[in-house]
Amino acid sequence: MADVILNLLPLKEGEHALFEAAAPEAEHIFAHRNELTEEQLAAATVILGFPPADRLKECQQLKWFQTMWAGADDYLVPGILPEGVMLTTSSGSNSQSVAEHMLASLLALCRRIPQCRDAQLRREWCRVDRMKTISGATVLVLGAGNVGAAFASRCRALGAHTVGLKRTPGSVDGFDEVYGMDRLDELLPSADVVALCLPHSPETVHLMNEERLAAMKRESVLLSAGRGSVLDQEALVQQLREGRFWGVALDVTDPEPLPAGNPLWGFPEVLITPHVAGGLRLYITRDNCVRLAVENLERYVKGEPLRNRMR
Repeated sequence: MADVILNLLPLKEGEHALFEAAAPEAEHIFAHRNELTEEQLAAATVILGFPPADRLKECQQLKWFQTMWAGADDYLVPGILPEGVMLTTSSGSNSQSVAEHMLASLLALCRRIPQCRDAQLRREWCRVDRMKTISGATVLVLGAGNVGAAFASRCRALGAHTVGLKRTPGSVDGFDEVYGMDRLDELLPSADVVALCLPHSPETVHLMNEERLAAMKRESVLLSAGRGSVLDQEALVQQLREGRFWGVALDVTDPEPLPAGNPLWGFPEVLITPHVAGGLRLYITRDNCVRLAVENLERYVKGEPLRNRMR
């Protein structure tokens, strides 16, 4: 029986043919996620894109699902994906976008740009006496995967010493050193910049807790761009009140959106962006998603191992 491929990716003119050529024997259905029918979902053996998670239970014929996002939290909730369905992600597709956002945030904090912007809105000519450079700084990245490596390579190009932490240590492009996560407590006190690029998991929830935040170097910079659950925000507020950090940049929070009454909004040294580092805001991210989906479809047809398989 031929596969029925339900393609929900945001394709450009001419890109449909790429998928048809990768799986010429399959039936291809190109649709929009908000216009899915019960019949399309029921027939699909392969889905490419980002369907509403709560509708995947309708996909009783589904064999493989490729999400166009790097993370798959919504789809890993028990009962969402039918039993036995392969799940692959687009991990790595947004590395450039997130890394550039993290670097922009880091440089903005080092140069006190948020405070200058605040003064501009008050129509004040502010005086800024001290600034920082990342040249010569030690940048510690928790999560030496695609995003972490892309960020580290940019920091190293500006003269930083880059140290990565991951579950399995080994050489990774962009890092001067890479260690296992068991070295975290040892390395935290010497880092000038700590960047969180970790996914949500039982092991990462509040990994950066009160003790670890307090162990960081005074006037260090903290960046969070993985998942908000990695950071204990109440502990962060306490450390901010004690003057621990030069600056903090949060693109992810827990919960999202961050409630208006949360005290993190009130610290001038905290830069909050509304989870905009990734997504499809850069054209290259969309292009990477499409290329990866085509490659994985070719692998699927040939019976070869799929890239970024989670289950």
